[in-house]
Amino acid sequence: MIIEAPASKFRKSNLKIYTIGLILVAAWCAYDGYFNDKWIKEHTDANGKAQTYLVVNKSAPKYLVGAAAILGVYLFAISSKKVTADENELVIDGKKKIAYDSIEKVDKTYFVSKGYFTVTHKDSSGKEAEIKLSERKYDNLEAVLDKLVEKMS
Repeated sequence: MIIEAPASKFRKSNLKIYTIGLILVAAWCAYDGYFNDKWIKEHTDANGKAQTYLVVNKSAPKYLVGAAAILGVYLFAISSKKVTADENELVIDGKKKIAYDSIEKVDKTYFVSKGYFTVTHKDSSGKEAEIKLSERKYDNLEAVLDKLVEKMS
């Protein structure tokens, strides 16, 4: 039986909130910088030169929308990431495959209190490697951990 731990809903929700927040702040700055005549008059000196706040409100929206776009691309990139525990190996994000027989130990000391566990294994070159899997990155890790413990014993 294959057990999957998809990307964390907490992480994806936070990225959505940050993206929407950046877009809202960009819209607010654009409104004040270009359309709010009263605010524009307040922040323009007698010579017609824009003061600092007006300059910021005119230039900030493009950077804020750019940051929102980067977060959107990052959200799209992480939404397909997952940890899979099948009958033969542990697969992390479809790229890193760790055979159960190469796993030396699973340290679940901090899983209940802090939400992560570490897997120590031999990599392809024979060196000892350690990977940390956290509930902040993946949901359903408890089932994956149970499968690992089952396969180790």
